[in-house]
Amino acid sequence: MGDWTLPIGSLGEEVVAQLCELLDTAGRGWRKLAEVAGAEKRFKCSEEELEMCSLKVLEPLGSPTQSLLQLLAERECTLWYLRGCLLRMGHTRAFQVLSGAVHNVIRITVQPESQVVAEGTRVSLSCWATGPSGLTYQWFCGKQEVPGATAPELLVDTAALPGLPQWFICRVSCGAAFAFSRWAHIQVKRSHSPESGSGYCPNMVGLQILQQPRPCCLAEGDPLVLECRAQGNPPPQYQWFRNRRPVEGARDPRLQVQLVTTAERGTYSCRVFNLFHELWSQEVDVEIGPRLFASGAPWQDGVGGRYRWWHRPIAVLGAVANTSLFTDSPEPGSSDQLYATDKVALLLGNMHYMHHKHLRAPMVDVHALGALLQQLDFKVVSLLDLRRDEMQMAVDEFLLLLDKGVYGLLYYAGHGYENFGTSFMVPIDAPGSYTSAHCLCVQHVLQRMQQRRTGLNIFLLDMCRKRNLNDDVVPQVGALEVTANIVFGYATCADAEAYELSQDELSNGVFVTFLKRWLLEDEKITVLLDKVAEDMGTLELTRGRQALELRSNLSERRALTDPICSSGRAESSARNLQWAKAHVLPESRQLRFDCGVTVQLGFAAEFSNIMIIYTRVLAAPGHIAECVARLTDLPEELDVDLKCINRESPEELGSPLVPTWSVTCPSCCLYSRLCGLQRLRQELTFTVCLQLRYRGGADFVEEQQVVSVGRPLISKLNLSPRDPSTAPASGGSGSPLSASPPDSWGNSPDVNLSPEVPGSHGV
Repeated sequence: MGDWTLPIGSLGEEVVAQLCELLDTAGRGWRKLAEVAGAEKRFKCSEEELEMCSLKVLEPLGSPTQSLLQLLAERECTLWYLRGCLLRMGHTRAFQVLSGAVHNVIRITVQPESQVVAEGTRVSLSCWATGPSGLTYQWFCGKQEVPGATAPELLVDTAALPGLPQWFICRVSCGAAFAFSRWAHIQVKRSHSPESGSGYCPNMVGLQILQQPRPCCLAEGDPLVLECRAQGNPPPQYQWFRNRRPVEGARDPRLQVQLVTTAERGTYSCRVFNLFHELWSQEVDVEIGPRLFASGAPWQDGVGGRYRWWHRPIAVLGAVANTSLFTDSPEPGSSDQLYATDKVALLLGNMHYMHHKHLRAPMVDVHALGALLQQLDFKVVSLLDLRRDEMQMAVDEFLLLLDKGVYGLLYYAGHGYENFGTSFMVPIDAPGSYTSAHCLCVQHVLQRMQQRRTGLNIFLLDMCRKRNLNDDVVPQVGALEVTANIVFGYATCADAEAYELSQDELSNGVFVTFLKRWLLEDEKITVLLDKVAEDMGTLELTRGRQALELRSNLSERRALTDPICSSGRAESSARNLQWAKAHVLPESRQLRFDCGVTVQLGFAAEFSNIMIIYTRVLAAPGHIAECVARLTDLPEELDVDLKCINRESPEELGSPLVPTWSVTCPSCCLYSRLCGLQRLRQELTFTVCLQLRYRGGADFVEEQQVVSVGRPLISKLNLSPRDPSTAPASGGSGSPLSASPPDSWGNSPDVNLSPEVPGSHGV
C-alpha cells in the first residue's frame, strides 16, 4: 500500500510527464483540476497564476499541467488531495496513473540525523524506507560511495575522519527508481575543545526523555501541538500513538495538527527509540470540545459533508465539487461586500548588518508571511538585506503598484527605533551611530501611500521601538490626511524591544509566530490583530517585555480576505506587468560542450532578490571517466560568498529555507546561491567551467562556456543606483549577505530570546 500523505513534489519525472499528457487538454484538463483543487482556499489559484500556466503552451517544452502542479506543490498539497480532485473530475486514466505511481514510490521513513561527536566516538546513522519489495541501500560520504555500506544502518568510526565536517547521504533504490535521504552532517570535536563539554553528550549510550508531552483541552479549529524531546546516542527516533495506535507519519519530536476536530480527541503517547534502547513518554489526554461561534457564523450543512466558517472550507473527498461557503464570483453591486481593486504587499527583512548585531528571524518571517499573503491573492515582493538607497527605491517601486482602491501592505523586520512617535527602519549599511538621515521614515511612506488613494494601508512593523539617543532631531513629518483606512500593527509597545525566538534556524520572531496563526482569518484586520495580541500575551517568555500595539482609524470592515474587483483593465494590466517583471526566473537550459557532454542549468527563487542556480551533467560520452560543471566569473557587484557557490548539497548553502525549493531540484547537482540581485547593473553573465577526465588519463582538462541569463527577478527594476556616491557612507565594505552554516548541530532545543535592538547581544 502506498503512502498518500507524501507531497506532490515527491512524484517522479515520468509520472508528471504522463499526467501532463493526459491533462494538457481543453476538456477535463488542467483548468478543471485547478477549479476542483481551489475548493480548499489555500490551493485556489489566482487569475494571474492561471494565465501564467496557460502561457506555458507557447514554450517548446512547456506544460500548463506541470506549472499548475508546481503551484500546488509549493502550497504543500498532498497526493491524497490530488487523488480526490481527480476522482471528483471523473478522470479515471489520470487517477490510475497516480495510483500506480504511489504504490511504487520509495518513501524515506527514518532520516539520518546530523550530530556533533567527540573524537574517537563510533556514530550510528539510520535510514529506513518503505516501497516496493527488493529495496537496496547505498551510503555516500560526499560524492563517494562508502564501500560495503549497503544496509539501513551505517556505523562511522570518527577516528578515521579528517578534521573537517563530513556529509553523509543514503540512496534507496529498486530497479530504476530511487530516492535519497537528507544529508547528515557529522562534526568531530576534539577532546580538548571547550565546546565538547557542553550541549550534546556524545559518549552517552543510553536514552533519556528530556521533555514530556502535556495534556491539553482545545476547541475545534484550534492548533494541537504535543512535544516530546529526548537525547541519546545513536540519536533517538520518534513515533506518536493515539489511543495506543500509531499515528501515520508522526515521526518527529513535535506532533502538530493545524485545525483539530473531535476526531483527534484521545490519549496520546510517544515511543522513543534508537538502535539499542526504547522508552515511552507519559500518556496525556487531549480533550476537544465544540467551538462557540458568534452570531452570523454558524455551522452550515454542505453537500456530502459539513463545512465550518473558517479561514478555508474543509473539503470532503468524494463530495460534490465546488461546495463552499465562499462566493466564487461576488456581485460587484453588493452593498454589504467590500472590495479591493488589487492587493499588493512589500515585505522587507534586514538580517546581516554591517555595523550592528545580526538577526536570524527576518528571513523566516518574510518567507512565512509571503506564502500566506499569496494565498490571499496579494502580489508579494519579498526582499532581504537592503542598503539605504535600495530600501528607498524598493518603496518607490512598491508605490507604483498602488492605485485607487488597492490594499497596500508593508511588513518590515529588522533593527528600528522610534523618536517622538515617528518610526524609522534601519538599513544594513547604517553606520554605528546612525540617525534619521541614514534610515527610512515609516510615516513618510504612509504619506506617499495616501497620495495613491489606496483602499487600505497596513503597516506591520516587527522591530524595536526604543529611543535612539544618537538622534536628537525632532522629525518633521507633517499632517496626514484623514482617510480612515490606516492600520499600524507594532510588534511591541513604544520604548520597548521586539524579540526573536532563538530555538532553531527556522524559528520565527515572536510577532510572526502568532500572526501567521490568524492571518488567513476572514475578519476585519483590526479584529485579527486583536486576536494576535491576545495570543502573544500568553507567552511567558515575553510577558512584561513585549506586547503588540495596534493603532488604527479604520472605519469600515475591511479584511485581508476581501475579494478583488478591478476598476479598470488598463491599470490592472500595467500593475500586473510591473509586478511580474520582478518575478521572472531564467528558463532552464542545456549547454552542449565540444567534448560531447551536456550540462543542464536550472534556477529557483528563495526571495525576489535571492536566486539558486544548480548545474548537473545530463549526458557524457563513454570515453569520459568523470566530469563536473562549476560556475565561475560571477559579477563583482553581487559580492558573491564563495561558501555558497558550487556546493554538493543544498544544505551546504547555509540557508534554513532549503526545503522550500530543493524538492523541485534534481539530485546529483552543484548548487549556488546568489544574494543581492538588486545590485545587478547589467545582465547576469557567468562562466560554466566543465572539468573532465578521460578514461585511462590522470589529469583533468577544462572546457568553458560564457552564459548570459538576462536580468532575473528584482534586478529588472534597477533598484541599485548607477552612481555609488549617491549612497550614504557605510563605513565599511564587503558583502553583508554571507550565510554561514549553524555553529552547532545537535544542541538541545532550549528556547532563548534575542532582542532585535542594536548593540544588544543577549541570548
